[in-house]
Formats: sequence, structure tokens, C-alpha cells
Amino acid sequence: MRKQQSGFTLIELVMVIVILGILAAFALPKFADLSGEAELASARGGLGAVKSSAGIAHAAFLAGGSTDPTIEGATYVMVNGYPGSEDIDVLANLDGFTVVDTSATLATITLTGSSCVFTYTEAAANAAPTFSSVSCP
Repeated sequence: MRKQQSGFTLIELVMVIVILGILAAFALPKFADLSGEAELASARGGLGAVKSSAGIAHAAFLAGGSTDPTIEGATYVMVNGYPGSEDIDVLANLDGFTVVDTSATLATITLTGSSCVFTYTEAAANAAPTFSSVSCP
């Protein structure tokens, strides 16, 4: 009696490798460069922190009778009822961001190690502060 062998032939194994290679070629671009999207998301998170901290400080300013509020043990200087550009980074707890006061009323905020940037402009009389959208050139 003849013993029958079982297993895959060489051609079957080659075809499986070819199919896996084709699938990898289509999947790789989707996973290759997610760092840009992650940087953009982090910068948008920083912008959200700045916006919410400005709103919280404004509420504390109004509740405190229009004086500079003390939030978590620190007193912040307000400009037209909103935080000044010098205090916004501390108030928003912007770890991982670099803040440069590019003028007396404008703070440029950059994600450290990235080119993603947004700005905070102090409130003008009878107006809220303005925020630029996140830019990642």
C-alpha cells in the first residue's frame, strides 16, 4: 500500500503570500502616517482647553463681583472680564505646548515638537476673546 502525504503545495503557499502582500499594500497607507492626525487632535484639544478655561475664568469674574478671580489658589489678571494672554497658558494647564506672547494682547500657542499652532487674542471692550483655528502647515 502506498502512503498518501498531506500538506500544501509550493504553488499554494506562494499564492497565499502574494494575496497577503496585496492586502498589505492597500492597508499600509491607512496606518502609515497617523502622526499628523494625532498632532492635529492634540492641538485641537489644547484649543478646547483654552476656550473652556477662558469661559470658566469669565464666569468666576462675573460671580466674584468683577474682580480678578482666584481659581485653585492662584489669582489671574483679567482683561475686559477674560484672562489676559500672559495667564491663559497657566489657567488652561497647557503642558506640552509652547506659549509666546507675540504682542501685548496676542498669545501664539504651538504644540511642542510640532508645527501645529493657534492664537488667543485678549478680549476687547464689550467683547469676548478671539481664538484662531488650529493650523498644521
